[in-house]
Amino acid sequence: MSSLPPVSRLLSEVPATWHDAVVLDYEARLLRRKRLITLSGAAFLVDLPTVTNLDAHTGFELADGRCIQIVPAEEDVLIITGDLPRLAWHIGNRHTPCRIARDSLIIRADHVLEAMLRQLGAEIRPARQPFAPEGGAYGTGRTMGHAHGPGDAHGHDHTHDHGPHSHG
Repeated sequence: MSSLPPVSRLLSEVPATWHDAVVLDYEARLLRRKRLITLSGAAFLVDLPTVTNLDAHTGFELADGRCIQIVPAEEDVLIITGDLPRLAWHIGNRHTPCRIARDSLIIRADHVLEAMLRQLGAEIRPARQPFAPEGGAYGTGRTMGHAHGPGDAHGHDHTHDHGPHSHG
């Protein structure tokens, strides 16, 4: 496996030429420091000053000027139709990232949520596509949960894949 120089900056516009690409799922597009492997098998280091949502960027510029494109990976998702306001409320109540379209809601495949939504009358179609949900109101492009204020006991917790936290 060959090594490429480290990332010098994130790109927000499409450069004249892409040298290579990395395919990253929704979780992997939120990072600070990580060694990534391109489609051609070359490795490079991303070392950003803070945890960053890569959904707002087209790629990486390496220290030698070469550009690596960020390609969202296809993931298993559920396309949900039905009483969208009601279904969206139940999805949001579980702090689940969700893409909101005019005629559907899209979440990552989850058999527990799927069963709950079907019980609520949702029609659900499984699919594979890149997952890019709505950005969170309290974060920078990610739904991170929230705190409800003092006495935050309200019947559910805020433990997610990235640990318990609050946005004060």
